Order: sequence, then C-alpha cells, then structure tokens
Amino acid sequence: MKLNLHKSLPIFILFFLWNSIVFCQEKKIQKAQSQYDRYQYIDAQNTYLKVIKKGYKDADLLKSLANSYYFNSQFDEALPWYKELIDSYTSEVEPEYYFRYAQTLKASEQYDEASKYMQKFTELNADDQRAKLLIEEPDYLERIDFQSGRFEIKNSSISSYATDFGAAFLGKSIVFASSRDTLIFNKNVHQWNDESFLDLFQANYDSANGELTEVKKLGKTLNTKFHESTPVYTKDGQTVYFTRNNFDKKKLGRDQKGTNKLKIYRSYKNAQGGWTTPQSLPFNSDEFSVAHPGLSPDENTLYFSSDMPGGAGMSDLYKVTINTDGSFGEPVNLGDRINTGGKETFPFISTANELYFSSDGHAGLGGLDVFVTHLDPQSKEESLVVNVGKPINGPKDDFAFIIDDVSKRGYFSSNREGGKGSDDIYSFLETEELKSFCEITIAGLITDKDTNELLPGTKVSILDSGNNLIQTFVVGDDATYSQLVKCDSQYFVRAEKEAYTTLENLVNTGSETQTMDTPMALEKKIKSADIGDDLAKVLALKRIYFDFDASYIRSDASIELAKVIEVMNEYPQMKIEVRSHTDSHGSEKYNLYLSEKRAKATVQYMIAKNISADRLTGKGFGEQQPINDCGDGSNCSKDEYQQNRRSEFIIIK
Repeated sequence: MKLNLHKSLPIFILFFLWNSIVFCQEKKIQKAQSQYDRYQYIDAQNTYLKVIKKGYKDADLLKSLANSYYFNSQFDEALPWYKELIDSYTSEVEPEYYFRYAQTLKASEQYDEASKYMQKFTELNADDQRAKLLIEEPDYLERIDFQSGRFEIKNSSISSYATDFGAAFLGKSIVFASSRDTLIFNKNVHQWNDESFLDLFQANYDSANGELTEVKKLGKTLNTKFHESTPVYTKDGQTVYFTRNNFDKKKLGRDQKGTNKLKIYRSYKNAQGGWTTPQSLPFNSDEFSVAHPGLSPDENTLYFSSDMPGGAGMSDLYKVTINTDGSFGEPVNLGDRINTGGKETFPFISTANELYFSSDGHAGLGGLDVFVTHLDPQSKEESLVVNVGKPINGPKDDFAFIIDDVSKRGYFSSNREGGKGSDDIYSFLETEELKSFCEITIAGLITDKDTNELLPGTKVSILDSGNNLIQTFVVGDDATYSQLVKCDSQYFVRAEKEAYTTLENLVNTGSETQTMDTPMALEKKIKSADIGDDLAKVLALKRIYFDFDASYIRSDASIELAKVIEVMNEYPQMKIEVRSHTDSHGSEKYNLYLSEKRAKATVQYMIAKNISADRLTGKGFGEQQPINDCGDGSNCSKDEYQQNRRSEFIIIK
C-alpha cells in the first residue's frame, strides 16, 4: 500500500507532539505529587498551576492543588479549586472534600453556603464524629454568638512581618516561635510556605497589662537550622518540652516516603544556667508527627497532638504519664468527646484543669477555632466542648491559646486579616467567665382536637417575641416537632393545616436546660354533625355553669351559648333539645327540679336571642344520666363530680 506522505507526515508530527506534551504534563504532575506528599506545598502549587494553565486538568489534580492551599491555611486560594472540583467532577468527590469546601467557605464568611455543603458531608458521612456534632448542634453559630464578647484583644508588640505564634509562659517572660530571619545572610527557606525556618524567641512579660518587650533569640542548644516551636516549661523553669523537626545528632530523619516529621524534645537546665542537649521523647517516630506539648497543672501528664496510627482524624490529642524518674507511660488518645475526623491540636491546660485546644472538626467559624472543655467533667455541662467565641475566633486560623488564670491575660495566634505577618501573636484580657449554656427545646405532638388523631403534614412555625420567624417545618408521620430555642425568652408556636383553624401558643422559656412539652390540638374549621349529636361536643363548648342553687345564665355561659345560637342561625331548619344534668349531691327529686329550671332558662335565653321557640325544647334529667360512676354514696373528686354537671344540645332535626 502506498502512503500519501503529504497527509501522513503532519499527522505523525501532531501525534508525536501530543504524546510529548502529555508525557511532559504527566512528569510535572508526578513531580508535583511527590512535592505534595512531602508537604512541599509551595513548589507543588507552582507545578500544578503551570499544568492547569496548559489545559491539563482532572479531579485528582484539582484535589491536590486545593489541598496544597488548604493545608497551608490559604483558604481563599483553595476556595475556587474546591468549587471547580465539586461543580465539574461531582461523581469523583469524596465526602471529605465537601467538608473542606465548607471550611473554605466559612473562611470567607459565606456561612449559609457553607451549611449546604456541611449538610452534604453529613448526609454522605453520617458516622463521622464531625457529622454527629453538626447534627447535635445545628444552631452552632448561635452558640458561638452566645459565648462571644468575653475577651478584649489586640495584636501584640512582638508580632513581625514574618510568622510568629505559639507563646508559652516562662516566669516573667514568654517564649514563642518566629520565622523572622535575624541573620541577614541566613538563606534557609522552608518549602512548605517559602519562609525562613522557625526559631524560639523570648520576650519580657508584664502580667499587669500583658505588654511584651525586649525580644531576644534563644541559644543554639534549643534552636537549629530547622523548625523549633510551641514550647512548654515546668513552673520552676528547669524543664522544657518543645516541637522540632526530626533532627537528631545533626541528622535529618525521614519516613518511608522521604518526609521529615515533627517530634517533641525535652531539655533540662544545667548548672551553668544553659540547656542540656534536647532528647527526643520515646514515643516519637520517624513515621508520624508528635507536636505541640502541654503540661497538666501537676506536671505529671504531658498532652500533645499527633497523627499517629489509630487516631480519629488528621491529628488527634493524646496524653501520656510522666513518671517520677522522668520516663513515660503509653500515650492515650483523648477519645471522641474531643477528637474528630479533622485536626485537633495545640493543647493548653489551665490551672483549673480546663483543656484549651484548636480544632477544625468541631463546629466553628472557619479554619482552626479555639475550644475549651473540662478534662475531668463532673456534669453534662462540663463535658461539653465549647467554642470560646469571638473575637478570639474568626473565619481564619486561631490557635495556640494560653491564659494566666490569675491575671486573666493570655495570648493566642492567628492568621486573620489585618495582621502584621502571616501568623501573629495576639494578647487578650478575659473580661467574663465562660457562660453557662442553658438549652431549651420546645417539642410537641400535633393532633386533631376532637378525635385525637395525629395530623402529619401540619406546618409548624416558631417565632420570637417580635414575631420574627425562627424556624418553620412540616411534621412527618409521627406528627411531632422539636426546636432548640434560647433560655429566658418568649416564643410563639404556630400550627397550620388545611381545613383546620390555625393555632398559636405562647411559650415562656426558663433558665434551666429542659424540654418544654407544647402539644398542639387543632380544631376543624368545618365539623360534621347529625341527628342525635351533641352540639356542645361538636363545638367543643366550655362547661356552662350556673351559680349554686340558681338557674339564671351567667356571663361566661352566654359566650358558649352564643356559639350554639350562631350555628342555629346558619342552619335555620335545625332543631335541638337542651338537656341539663346535675351531679348526685342533694336529693334526686330536687336535682331533677333544678335541672328542669336550668334547661328552661337556657331555652328562654336562646328565644330572647331570636331563635324561634318551635326549634327548641328543654328537659332536665337531674342526676339520672351520669357519665361516670359518681352516683350516690361514691367518694369521687371534685372534678369527677363536676363532669356530670353539664348541658347538652342534642340535634333532633
């Protein structure tokens, strides 16, 4: 067969070029993925972006690019890539990406939109602890607002153009981590975020006003050319635990993928006032990170964050016993009350044995939020994990919270807008204790008032005292509703259903956690009635009372009779018999006489209201027809006797 070279050659060249381009892009993606796996996010981002710019794009590429921003707390940059992933590759989106997308939406304060994707995450991953927490606290934003306003904050004087975070108390000073490069010729740059490596610095601390002064860098025994951060000191200042890259004996350790992990090191003060060579703690590993130590008030327990196998999420909080000889017990996970499928990190334990930590798994405002809980809860309220609220927390990362329980002053770190660097250290004054959260639930059953049948499909609305709608929903087959509301407040519960009269009940909530049973019995607008039926029951009349030993119509009875009269005006052919009954008190003869008088008085009253006399008859039955067993010689209650003192309006035509 003879080839047409003029046609086949361009096709060959095009095929060769296409394969070269594809091979080139695949090599770049492999390189980027390798950089991503080693947490070299900046390099990975640049490579991914170049590939996308040339038109090569798929779900895995978008996931890696979005994650490279997300894990570096660059939420604004991660947002569009998560959006494109979810919009364009829906079938390839795992539940975790809905959670991360929701977190980036929160970081841009798009809370309504974030709720949609958190709901999607919950539906797809209902067994996840984060999903369970969201189901338990759908009104988490209200809870955060409830705790907000308890702190006065300001950016500290030691924050710089670089990264500053993770303060720790040391006598009359604090020690913190910073990437400020104090050596002009130091060119060490970390590939995660393109900044200098972190070192430990010290600043004088004024407990009266929280001011920090005279910053100085710690010596080379504690600082290396790699990362050091998040120290914690014993009260006597003789022992320090801190986080460092896996760097022992001047050798950088790596896991099987070539990634350098974090470890906790311990150092002691020596006789000369310096520090001994830091030693790696025995539960550290080359294969996972152990970081951000915190000490219990008695200094017998060390708390830390780790992504070691067996945890619930990306990083969990653990505790380990410090034995009297300085050795350690086995690390223990703090469990699912505290740990979630997200990140739990930066533990700090106050003198009141309260655990402060940061998390993106518990419901927050975006990024990492600061939470607090009791380590040894004695009540349900103390077992709650509580978001400390604004202004400590915001839409970005808020972490490394520490507090002096005496002065109520402390510090936390944040990458919020308006800072001096990428992460800044903020000082604060706690002006109000954590508020006790009172939880009130309004709940009830929706039924037909006359038949007691359930009324599924009823629309229930909860409104506040200003008639502003709080929530509305349609009840299911069980005809029940439930709504969490605020304590010491006033609400209206409104029930609406076709063919029924709308009902609205006022509910005043108290100051103690409880469920307030508020059933709603709806009355049909149009009720059926037939010969022999009692209009008193059809119209749900209140009891028509007469004064003792009297037969005249009281004012309260006239209101009920007006309802009967209105129905008879609407149906001019209707005829009724008024039947009056008494209880068994008194003689049978007298009761019959009294009931006759009352029946006739009722008829005369209705005739006076323009109901024709030929449509009315009246008859007294005395105590002859009780509706219970409260006859002569019985020992019934007052209410039981009263049930027999009744008026009936029987339809006879």
